[in-house]
Amino acid sequence: MLGRRAKVAGLVLLVLIAAGAIMLLRLLRHGFSAHDKPSRVEAVVSRTMRRLATPSDLFGRKNPVPLTPEVMAEARAHFADHCAICHGNDGKGGTVMGPNFYPDVPDMTLRGTQSLSDGELFATIENGIRLTGMPAWGTGTAESAYGSWTLVHFIRHLPQISSEELEEMARLNPKSPEELKEEEEEQKFLEGEGNEPTSPDDHHH
Repeated sequence: MLGRRAKVAGLVLLVLIAAGAIMLLRLLRHGFSAHDKPSRVEAVVSRTMRRLATPSDLFGRKNPVPLTPEVMAEARAHFADHCAICHGNDGKGGTVMGPNFYPDVPDMTLRGTQSLSDGELFATIENGIRLTGMPAWGTGTAESAYGSWTLVHFIRHLPQISSEELEEMARLNPKSPEELKEEEEEQKFLEGEGNEPTSPDDHHH
């Protein structure tokens, strides 16, 4: 076991050195930009480090939260309120912010995410991923852990998400100040507050 870990660590070190050399050359030639796509070396290093960063007791762990319609509804609302701003309601990352991260926000319906174990997904949500835009949402509480496990169920469901679910989530997404103001004005209009006459002549019309 120790020998395997040493070999993996040595391989990662070599890859990191190679990636560092490539990145240094790019910096000298073009500078760094978050608009660039990560190189293959960077992608391999990122995936390897993500796996190594998952605590061993979580790596192969199955989701302990039973999957019920109520749990899925709760996770759907949680995702719409906290995660969709970057990942999109459908989990594909096609948002205003998603493509501007380095690396891009991943399409979670694809194998790169769906092939991860439940424990790996949980660890990513709870602990985040360093040097990316993925924050650590965990607070170390049982409530936080429960919420993250429910999100694991929802991530598994993303490839089959329905149009009805997406419509529901759109109503649950956080609203910008402009959207809130527009909704408030529409509500006032529907309640008749915007229909009072503004001058005496209006009564004659």
